[in-house]
Amino acid sequence: MPPTSNMPAAQPTAAQPRAVLISALLAGCLFGFGLALSTMVKPEIVLQFLLLNNMGLLLVLGGAAGVTAIAYALLPRLMRRPVFAPDFKKHASLLKTPTFIGAAIFGIGWGLSGVCPGPAIAGLGVGNWPLLFSVAGLLLGAWLHGRFCTKP
Repeated sequence: MPPTSNMPAAQPTAAQPRAVLISALLAGCLFGFGLALSTMVKPEIVLQFLLLNNMGLLLVLGGAAGVTAIAYALLPRLMRRPVFAPDFKKHASLLKTPTFIGAAIFGIGWGLSGVCPGPAIAGLGVGNWPLLFSVAGLLLGAWLHGRFCTKP
């Protein structure tokens, strides 16, 4: 019987953290391969897409959104519980001012550089070394946010 809110959650086993790390590594490798295959690791291709000159990435975006929507709709119904957690959780999505500010900063950066975090890291994996500057900027921005914008 799957755990409910009245029952204590199953305790993780010693092998579970390793399994979580291995599954995350495999998912990351698959994600990076997909980004490289779709040419999203090339900022010039992304900028062509953003300028509406090359709509090939729209198929990538649509395919990813479609698979995600189906997975979020069906997996909780098909599985008794997630693979690495005691039960499925829901959380409220709140649209607040910081969300809009962050989205605007992200969009401006993406539009100016043609780089977003996942493809930047995957681009390093295919030898696109100039992306090191973008990754450094991403890390600096994450550090600044953590340092100055998070509440204790």
